[in-house]
Amino acid sequence: MEIVLKNGDKLQVADGATCMQATQAISEGLARNAMAAKVNGVLVDMSHVLCDGDTLEVVTLKDKEGLNVYRHTCAHVLAQAIKSIYPTCKLAIGPVIDNGFYYDVDFVTPIAQGDLAKVEAEMQKIIKSNLAIERFSLPRNEALKLMEEYDEDYKVQLIKDLPEGEEISFYKQGSFTDLCRGPHLPSTGKIKAFKLTSIAGAYWRGDEHNKMLTRIYGTAFAKKDEMEAYFTMLEEAKKRDHTKLGKELKLFTIMNEGKGFPFFLPNGMILKNQLINYWRDLHDREGYVEVSTPIMLNRSLWETSGHWGHYKDNMYTTKVDEEDFAIKPMNCPGGILVYKNEPHSYKDLPIRMGELGLVHRHEKSGQLHGLFRVRCFTQDDAHIFMTPEQIKDEIKGVVKMINEVYTLFGYKYHVELSTRPENSMGSDEDWENATEALRLALDDLGLPYVVNEGDGAFYGPKIDFHLQDSIGRTWQCGTIQLDFQLPQRFELEYIGEDGQKHRPIMVHRVIFGSIERFIGILIEHFAGKFPVWLCPVQAKILPITERQTEYAKGLCAKLKAAGVRAEVDLRNEKIGYKIREAQMEKVPYMLVVGEKEMEAGQVAVRRRDKGDIGAVSADEFLATVLDDIANKTAF
Repeated sequence: MEIVLKNGDKLQVADGATCMQATQAISEGLARNAMAAKVNGVLVDMSHVLCDGDTLEVVTLKDKEGLNVYRHTCAHVLAQAIKSIYPTCKLAIGPVIDNGFYYDVDFVTPIAQGDLAKVEAEMQKIIKSNLAIERFSLPRNEALKLMEEYDEDYKVQLIKDLPEGEEISFYKQGSFTDLCRGPHLPSTGKIKAFKLTSIAGAYWRGDEHNKMLTRIYGTAFAKKDEMEAYFTMLEEAKKRDHTKLGKELKLFTIMNEGKGFPFFLPNGMILKNQLINYWRDLHDREGYVEVSTPIMLNRSLWETSGHWGHYKDNMYTTKVDEEDFAIKPMNCPGGILVYKNEPHSYKDLPIRMGELGLVHRHEKSGQLHGLFRVRCFTQDDAHIFMTPEQIKDEIKGVVKMINEVYTLFGYKYHVELSTRPENSMGSDEDWENATEALRLALDDLGLPYVVNEGDGAFYGPKIDFHLQDSIGRTWQCGTIQLDFQLPQRFELEYIGEDGQKHRPIMVHRVIFGSIERFIGILIEHFAGKFPVWLCPVQAKILPITERQTEYAKGLCAKLKAAGVRAEVDLRNEKIGYKIREAQMEKVPYMLVVGEKEMEAGQVAVRRRDKGDIGAVSADEFLATVLDDIANKTAF
């Protein structure tokens, strides 16, 4: 029979050949590196039997799917090791997550971090045994019977919750069998580098009313040096932890009186306002108007927008005069009401409407984390109302803005095109048109992207920007969402060139995403050493003795009058101590002034990471720091 390879080449194989046999026919080296395969676009095991005309793509550890299969198999090895050491435990689920995997387990006697070493040792034995991993399926009644025989209560629940008629598959490695959709590696011996990292508590199915299980986290990589690099990155991340630096630099705090609701301190407000000022300047340049919409609106609005039906569990609700209201989780319905406030012609479009809107979303307490996961945050929203003919140019304009912002902060990024999810609203035609419009804009820009199937918003497809920070971590921040649905639901109109009423198209987009979260990412990206234009204190003047006090004060006043955020350290401390303190505060410029500097009208300049760079006149220093601020230079 004939199969079609990824590059379009045809390959003749024997009837009933598996993916592995076909791969061996291509190359023995490729077969050794194969983790799984895609047959007609569906990820399958290498033991999958091919049919005539199938398309075959071999998946290796160079592919994201290959690494996921590798890590998923590692989760099964973990489960087998746990059952070997703790035979009375019950297994729940063991999925892949970013950079690793976990398994939730119900132990009779709880285990601790110190027990992970013996679990790892047992995993190594299983890997060394190079057990073949075999897939098989059973009818529902036989699947239930098997898991009941193994006394796996959680697996029984999972099977009972599967839809009628769905295939129930299992994977067997040695004496161990687990319920799983797969796919998996051909054998356990293909795992080369793994590490169990931590233990945490996790409610069964994430429901706080269910039993608390033990979650064991691990990670796995293709090579040991890749894993070592990962742990080096984690150590660096600990030093950059934004919750730690945020406290040390007096930027923000989270208080028990408002868990998930950040308090910005004076230094943090300077940083936040600098970002907002930059945002406003950029949007003013690009022809945006700014609006502000109410923080709370009535139920009928959220029913029209679809949020009441699709998002209510994440919304805070209340009653006003016996009428249901909700605190806004998103700004878009308010922006739509602004658009509807007056009639529009095609000559008015596109209307680019920005809003720095405070939104609230209900997050479970266990999911809260510093500025990364909060219950209220400021979205740097914009909604663009346009004609169908303007879509491509507007999308391209937004992409260019996002690129400009991320480049300023030194971020690399990659792009994903997210398509229609299961719980979407709207017609197939609208979704196809919207998705194709985003695709065409990306293609026109020559911007590489991957398709993230089924991860769009419920009202439209989107382009997501995943930025990479200075230690290699990725963060999803910017997004562009094309929406055909809300303009229809709210009956938005404009008068076209033909004098008839037409429906505008709407784009939702953010660049920072959440200003709070973006600040958290910036703290960790720069390790608190912000560029001069963002620093709460840009220059600290350090007099050596009391005799330079008045000179230092006058210099500080001069800097402030020119727009530089400056402070004087007048404490009766040695100059070395003052310098160390300023360095701990990540101040970019330290200006040491002694008798010689005072007499010459100079300052001895120290840069944050370069140390002493020599004495210059006060005016020369002022010109330098103002240039840094004006050009937003990296430091």
